[in-house]
Amino acid sequence: MQGEESRATSYTTLAPGSDFRHELEIKRSRFITVLRRADSENAARDLVAGLRREFHDARHHCSAFIIGPDRGIQRSNDDGEPSGTAGVPMLEALAKRETTPGAADLSDVSAVVVRYFGGVLLGAGGLVRAYSESVSSALSLAPLVRRSRLRICSVEVPHAAAGKLENDLRAAGLVMAGTSYEARHAVLQVAVPDDAGAIADAAERVQLLTAGGATLVAAGTEWVDVPLP
Repeated sequence: MQGEESRATSYTTLAPGSDFRHELEIKRSRFITVLRRADSENAARDLVAGLRREFHDARHHCSAFIIGPDRGIQRSNDDGEPSGTAGVPMLEALAKRETTPGAADLSDVSAVVVRYFGGVLLGAGGLVRAYSESVSSALSLAPLVRRSRLRICSVEVPHAAAGKLENDLRAAGLVMAGTSYEARHAVLQVAVPDDAGAIADAAERVQLLTAGGATLVAAGTEWVDVPLP
């Protein structure tokens, strides 16, 4: 999904690595939440299938996931709980999670809550609160990152000028994506936020640093993880 062009140029997701797990006990029922970074429906459903095998004796394996930079794919499943009491509140916990004040942009996340019934009926309202709280509690502890779409731009300069320009661009706060030395010139690659204003600013910076001797050329895009502030 990340390879497709989208309206969004950034969103928040889980940090790469192992699944994140968190458990709550509510009125003797165990709610085991597992979060996985997933950029496709197949990856999200693989989590459900794997947990069904691992927790084969559990009564419910409820799930929800949001996929894509634009959050275009959203699914949930109650897995035997009364309709609307598990999957939907789990999905809402993902969709409404504020990752920055006033903004909810969590995506590429699959959540599964495995429930072991403890013998005490929670009722519809109690189930909604339990499943929502399970996912929200896990998200509050899980490591998150910003996933940003960057425009990879190139600058051709003489070999002798490449080192100084690279240092100057770094000092100006631009992200360098690599340098290659070809027969007649060096090619510096610069990663810039994928919006017209940022690209224009970077192009102007290159013009100033080279006294008009080099031009920034925008090429393809690349999604990268950026630590949250």
